[in-house]
Amino acid sequence: MRIYNTASRKKEELIPLEEGHFKIYACGPTVYDLMHLGNARPIITFDALRRYLRYKGYKVTYVQNFTDIDDKMIARSRQKGITVRELADQMIEEYFHDADSLNVMRADVHPRATESIPAIIDLITSLYEKGHAYVADDGVYFEVASFEDYGKLSHHNLEDLEEGASERVTDVEGKRSALDFVLWKFKKEGEPSWDSPWGAGRPGWHIECSAMSQENLGETIDIHSGGVDLVFPHHENEIAQSEAASGKPFVRYWMHNGFINVNQIKMSKSKGNFFLVRKLAELYPYEIIRYYILQSHYRMPINFTLSDDEDEDNPMDAAVTSYRRIRTSLQTLEFVAETAAEVGDKEIDQALEEAIATCRREWTEAMDDDLNTADAIAAIFDLVRAANTAAASGQASKTQLLNARKTIIELCHVLGLKPDEQEEIIIPTEVKELVEQRTKAKQERNFEEADRLRDEVERLGFRLEDTPQGVNIHLLED
Repeated sequence: MRIYNTASRKKEELIPLEEGHFKIYACGPTVYDLMHLGNARPIITFDALRRYLRYKGYKVTYVQNFTDIDDKMIARSRQKGITVRELADQMIEEYFHDADSLNVMRADVHPRATESIPAIIDLITSLYEKGHAYVADDGVYFEVASFEDYGKLSHHNLEDLEEGASERVTDVEGKRSALDFVLWKFKKEGEPSWDSPWGAGRPGWHIECSAMSQENLGETIDIHSGGVDLVFPHHENEIAQSEAASGKPFVRYWMHNGFINVNQIKMSKSKGNFFLVRKLAELYPYEIIRYYILQSHYRMPINFTLSDDEDEDNPMDAAVTSYRRIRTSLQTLEFVAETAAEVGDKEIDQALEEAIATCRREWTEAMDDDLNTADAIAAIFDLVRAANTAAASGQASKTQLLNARKTIIELCHVLGLKPDEQEEIIIPTEVKELVEQRTKAKQERNFEEADRLRDEVERLGFRLEDTPQGVNIHLLED
């Protein structure tokens, strides 16, 4: 397998440091709010990587952190009138609701920054003793100039960075350069704090990930992943402090996913142009959200739109239609195989057998080529078309029809997709409201209005089933 390494800016053969075992650290969320679609992309992408490496027979130790102490956490907890810990507990529970629903496997370890304070203090102590850190008026800082290779990930030149930073004025007494970044922030009134050799305070963002990675995976790991927006300064700073402390390479392969944009602008909470996964899941099943993300190569930007205008293409509706083709094919293959002969037409069976082999080969080639899930899905669709043709002929053997079905399911499962399971039906709010109105109309014995409302529900693509326990809502069959 070859992956694009951000550090070398080229595809490289992916070889684990320890034979047969990959160690992966994935930058996790700051848990002050619900997950939006931009947050979901790296979670889904690198879950697919983990699943594929396991499929290929590797052991994978996967660590994804939770940043549960920073300025945003403190501000949001004050806004809600709860403690930072209470906020973190709530949001981590909400995170798992969305991540589990997206069929993202839980990490082997989900460390929290606040539960890793001893490791963080040990790492800062090492940097301080080796002359890479110093104490300023408001905290302990890493001296960027002390690390010769600073900029090697982002390919920024230190002199250029220093020249740009010199234009920024810092009011911090004792801070040596505007480039220097904080490792430990001294306590402020009303903020959570922990004791340290330099005084009570809390960790900076960058040091948290280095400490949690080293504590759970060791000083050198195979893969570090995250969004492309983390390349600089976060991941650059992680390299500097980690390698300055250990004297060893920190990460062997850096993988970064592209942005999700809204009208060509990066989706982010700060810009207010974001779509919460939780809200999107009220309109589309979580599995469709996952499928939508995997339809694009992970390094390419995705421009997301969600319009009510019938004249505009809706990418989520397109994903629903596309994914249902896989589901329908699996149902058709199962149905036709029940009555198919054990021995089919030789040419038809041979063509389907070749399509299965071609699909497996092209799917694997795509996944091995920098985790190209877009081309992998395209290979699955080639088999879907071939299998549908064989099934429609009425002359394919039961064995080959079921082999095709088994192959489609297997390859989808590696991507974290489950088209063989019952489809989750999302009931639009409009339909629910009509059902409530119909129930009220029936209670008032206004049966003409109740019938009208039932017809309106059917116009929207759903049918109603009245039972002693209440009304069941079903998807109207095409």
